[in-house]
Amino acid sequence: MRLLSLPRRLCALINASLLAALSTFTASAQLPDTFDYADVFQLEYATSMQAVPDSDDVIYVRQSMDIMTDSVRSNLWTINVRTGAHRPVLSGKDNYLSPRISRDGSRLAYVSNKEGNHQLYVRYLSDGATVKVTNLSEFPSNISWSPDGKWLAFSAFVPSQPDTLFTDMPAKPDNATWAEPAKTITTTAYRSDSGGYNDMGYTHIFVVPSEGGTPRQLTQGDYDHDAQISWSADSQSLYFSANRQSDAIFNPLAADLYRLTMATGAIEEITNENGSESAPVLSPDGERLAYLWVDDNKMAYQIPKLMVMNLNDSTTQVLTPQLDRAITDLQWANDRSLYISYLDSGDHRVAQYDLNETHVVTDIKLGGQSLGRPYTSGEFALLSGQRIVFTANNPQRPADLFLRDNKQTRQLTHLNDDLLAHKALASVEAITVKSSVDEREVEGWIALPPNFNPQQRYPMILEIHGGPHAAYGPAFSTEVQLMAAKGYVVVWSNPRGSSSYGTEFANLIHHNYPSEDYNDLIDIVDAVVAKGYVDSEQLFITGGSGGGVLTAWSIGKTDRFAAAVVAKPVINWMSFALTADAYPFFTQYWMEDMPWNIADKLWARSPLSLVGNVNTPTMLLTGEADYRTPISETEQYYQALQLRQIDSAMVRIPGASHGIASRPSRLIQKVGHIVAWFEKYRTQEAE
Repeated sequence: MRLLSLPRRLCALINASLLAALSTFTASAQLPDTFDYADVFQLEYATSMQAVPDSDDVIYVRQSMDIMTDSVRSNLWTINVRTGAHRPVLSGKDNYLSPRISRDGSRLAYVSNKEGNHQLYVRYLSDGATVKVTNLSEFPSNISWSPDGKWLAFSAFVPSQPDTLFTDMPAKPDNATWAEPAKTITTTAYRSDSGGYNDMGYTHIFVVPSEGGTPRQLTQGDYDHDAQISWSADSQSLYFSANRQSDAIFNPLAADLYRLTMATGAIEEITNENGSESAPVLSPDGERLAYLWVDDNKMAYQIPKLMVMNLNDSTTQVLTPQLDRAITDLQWANDRSLYISYLDSGDHRVAQYDLNETHVVTDIKLGGQSLGRPYTSGEFALLSGQRIVFTANNPQRPADLFLRDNKQTRQLTHLNDDLLAHKALASVEAITVKSSVDEREVEGWIALPPNFNPQQRYPMILEIHGGPHAAYGPAFSTEVQLMAAKGYVVVWSNPRGSSSYGTEFANLIHHNYPSEDYNDLIDIVDAVVAKGYVDSEQLFITGGSGGGVLTAWSIGKTDRFAAAVVAKPVINWMSFALTADAYPFFTQYWMEDMPWNIADKLWARSPLSLVGNVNTPTMLLTGEADYRTPISETEQYYQALQLRQIDSAMVRIPGASHGIASRPSRLIQKVGHIVAWFEKYRTQEAE
């Protein structure tokens, strides 16, 4: 039937109906969609900013996800903070890392794998000419330009010959296939998370001409020198932090500052305090050395003080005598003033300190560089004219660059707007409760699902941070956004033991973990449920590492959660103490004695001791190459749950270390399995 053959009024009605239908279809097609698993491969964020001296340019590392290699790609970009001109410096399939600008701003040093092994390169910024400076077998780190521009200092691992006890193995016939030879281990630190079984050797400091040449090893001995390097003003000496004690491995927090004279190789100890002196940074005039000092008292949580040493007479002063917060970075603004970043109440803040000990706290909040979970993070860099470039905190975006100029803030990059601006994302709001234990304030945050309707009742996920001395905040989190996109209210908080609230709050769990931190978490849950939009019968709980400990502990204390996912946990403190990679640290700072002397106390704090109470369906999730909380911890708990015939599952991530989310696909697998387990026990009536 032809439309034109119908009566005019009927044609008008039909046209109106068609237009309305088309309008409805178009509107629905244009509605924002939600964040999904495939989007993880499209995320980007900024890091490692370097200001080009006497200019408006900033060079930074632009991190993105490579879907073909399942890895994080690092390229170098530059942005002019005045004009906004934004362009690549070194970009492509290769990685370009660790940018360092020469003192005169003419050259850029960086590390790249463009020829296979990671090597050190120098690029002339005026014309893009590039020279390969090193030909190393090991990764160079801690790169530092000499003030005169002639040298680059760096650290690199120097392997040594492994111990061999048995030397009488008969010769293998040609073309024979034998088993791999045995490995003899005689060192205390024989394996490390993310690194696997360690090669024999130590990290040492080298210098190499900035035009290329043969690296010269400056440090020797059975000590590691893998820390920040700072040059003297005359380019003749290096300052660094190291633990050069003969029993360094059994004193994990001990470190002193040293001065190394390049011409002679002589090394002079310039600090010898109890604890750790680290992160030396020389003032622009070369007369003062700023550094961080932790006075080691064997507590689990200890914060550093900002120190300044006058190099003429070795006198020192404390610039932060009253700051009860962890300092994470320090940069000289001029000869008498420094900027620092520090953790405070789930935020990462910036403040300026003068040598007269006066200070100004800015309203800058750093963040956006912890893609997986909402941990505190962020960086800043100082430009001429008291300007600051920084990565900002935003619960709906990973790290972008921002400029603070004369108390005005301006966003410089929008790295994820193409991916996220049209999507409906979870909104985040803060919550504070009084602990039922002692009336202390406990902070938390709530992510509300996209298109949230306060009249509905939603299932809720409690997500618990690790550490335990770490902090969550109102930051972007891939895992939180993915959970919320599936229709969950997601809640996270900083119970006692968390960092960013001072030493007293953090050490409430010293030799007492887990403990009342469980009560703080339940108080947060109760407060969110009381808001009326959460179905109290549809509560779920998860956490990783320390959060895995508290998840397992919680389901041993209560049956109120419909299901749980215990990720990379400690289940048995006795076995953990004797299988974790950092066991010399854990047995000294987290335990009051050697584990065999306090087995009863360790058992009383082990989630495995409560497994007889567990009725909650529980999934275990851990990387098979996790040496921080070894997968044997997961296996113990899984087998105990199976013996009790509790509905349970064990998810093993092949090749993954403790940082499961280090590869995009593993991050997706992790949160995907968590959500799938909860979906199995979720009743749709909750919505």
